[in-house]
Amino acid sequence: MTRVVIVTGGAQGIGRAFARRFAADGYRVVVADTNAAKARDVVAEIADAGGVASAVVADVSSEADCTQMVAHAIATFGQLDVLINNAAFFSGIVRKPFWEIDAGEWDRVMAVNVRGTWLAMKAAVPALRASANGSIINMSSNTFLSGRAGFLHYVTSKGAIVGITRAAARELGAAGVRVNCILPGSTTTEVTRASDDPERARELAKQRAIAREQTPADLVGTAAFLASDDARYITGQSFTVDGGTILH
Repeated sequence: MTRVVIVTGGAQGIGRAFARRFAADGYRVVVADTNAAKARDVVAEIADAGGVASAVVADVSSEADCTQMVAHAIATFGQLDVLINNAAFFSGIVRKPFWEIDAGEWDRVMAVNVRGTWLAMKAAVPALRASANGSIINMSSNTFLSGRAGFLHYVTSKGAIVGITRAAARELGAAGVRVNCILPGSTTTEVTRASDDPERARELAKQRAIAREQTPADLVGTAAFLASDDARYITGQSFTVDGGTILH
């Protein structure tokens, strides 16, 4: 039976890699993003590779947008089986001590990363309950484990996602919906980030047991597994995928 996945923040970076991998695995993919043009580009890439996808514009910090996003998936593909909460506010963040963070920037990080994760889950629950093997995959970060300096609001938001994952897993287990999260390390993508520092990237790579830069290709297999029947008895768990930077 064909399965359907929504990937938030699916127009670029890690989200784009998720969308392409799930399409290659036979899923019908909904690419949800605030950037309509880039979302359509990913849909075209998937179509060129023989897959099936549809784009929808959605700001996950908006409850109305999340509701419309799920409605689009149901209207287009008839069901929803997997939600990947990948959308995040990070690329525009400039590294700074927490006492210099503007309250507006703090609120935007929390609105997208935390509120957005919750709202997308909330909107998806009815459809996921109807799935034979509903799965939610939330994206946290290994910065939650390291306490990376200069990004206190981002680190806090990613810690909240671990808590969201655990509590939601308890609440949705009886419905057969699994909730897990992935904690990537710093990942090199085509997205330019305000905090990018080539020298720091090289230093981070040296700190890993697998001493190279991390790419989206290093993450897609974990997501594919967590969405699959092979992970049908795994829920509430956090999987660190960072080449052995954090060992715990």
